[in-house]
Amino acid sequence: MNVTDRGQYSAAPSALGYIYQVRYALLESLRRLRKGQDFVVAIETLDDIVFEQDGEAPELLQTKHHVNSAADLTDGSPDLWKTLRIWCEGIEADSVPSGTLYFLVTTAEAADGHAAYYLKPGENRNPDIAMERLNSTASSSTSQANAPAYQAYRRLNEDQRKKLLQNAFVVDNARHIADLDSELKEVSFGFAQSKFLDSFLQRIEGWWYRRAIRHLIDDNATPILSEELDSETASLREQFKEESLPIDNDIMSASVDASGYQDRLFVHQLKLIEVGNTRIFHAIRNLYRAYEQRSRWMREDLLYIGELGQYEDRLVEEWDILFQQMRDELGEEASEEAKKTAAQTLYKWVETGSHRGIRAGVTEPSIPRGTYQLLSDAQRVGWHLDFEERLHRLLENQEAAP
Repeated sequence: MNVTDRGQYSAAPSALGYIYQVRYALLESLRRLRKGQDFVVAIETLDDIVFEQDGEAPELLQTKHHVNSAADLTDGSPDLWKTLRIWCEGIEADSVPSGTLYFLVTTAEAADGHAAYYLKPGENRNPDIAMERLNSTASSSTSQANAPAYQAYRRLNEDQRKKLLQNAFVVDNARHIADLDSELKEVSFGFAQSKFLDSFLQRIEGWWYRRAIRHLIDDNATPILSEELDSETASLREQFKEESLPIDNDIMSASVDASGYQDRLFVHQLKLIEVGNTRIFHAIRNLYRAYEQRSRWMREDLLYIGELGQYEDRLVEEWDILFQQMRDELGEEASEEAKKTAAQTLYKWVETGSHRGIRAGVTEPSIPRGTYQLLSDAQRVGWHLDFEERLHRLLENQEAAP
């Protein structure tokens, strides 16, 4: 398939349309949340996006996203008539409550003087003129593509059409999907400090996409509650305070393939003191979590200059106190069995002890536990009394091996 063929059959515009729909639902949800509204939001049920509040008629939103500059929204535009068809059929089937508000959100522009233009909010809004133009188009147009929509529109009586258009609004020139960032940032002020907005949005969008997927694949179409979004934003707000850092669920819940770590020094340190395979896997998983989370903090500039190094120094200092106690208690003539037993006790402290967090609000235990594995891998800490000598010998043997 050549480039031209691939572009002709590309699913990208359709995929972007769905992503736009989900992103726009988040944007509108955050706007409502900032106003203190309680709501539920559903995607792909009565319409692309549906908002409902207790005791109030729902709001139905159709989103139309165009990758390239789209033609103006005219009286015969397929985008307009596809939307009207959905709304008309909902009214005809009595599946849309009375008083429902309808919104067509589009990246296109409503052509001056056409029906969509008169459905825009503002001083030029005139649903009566819009209905006249739509009546004329539905009666005279020969468009086969729009024919089912014309039929659905004509099946409504005049009062039904009038009520529909009185409650219908066209929001044109909406931002493209890549440009929604600025609006999302604007509505997110207050949820996080400005310097953390990018990181906040990455996480709230990640959560929103996961929640939207669960909603879309649920046969019962369980809607997303404003309480859920409120809880997630509140949790993130706490994580972006000065005394805290975000802990990301995708890192903490990731599957880890232990096979790629078997030759790492921190694993050899554990095998040296006869730690079992299951505990070694826990060590590998903690190292993965700590490494990935710390790396993300650094990429997003969430750490102060030198903060990570200072944190590691403090952990090494705490370890050294216990290590020197172990050295004194064992004495010079300790047997290998006694050294392993003491090392096992020291390592249990790493696994289950209460360790200093990188900040007061960071309480996820895998961060210090995994950091100790990273320090072990760098030979800054160890468990066996003679770990430096044993590791040095191991490395020499590896280098000498053919």
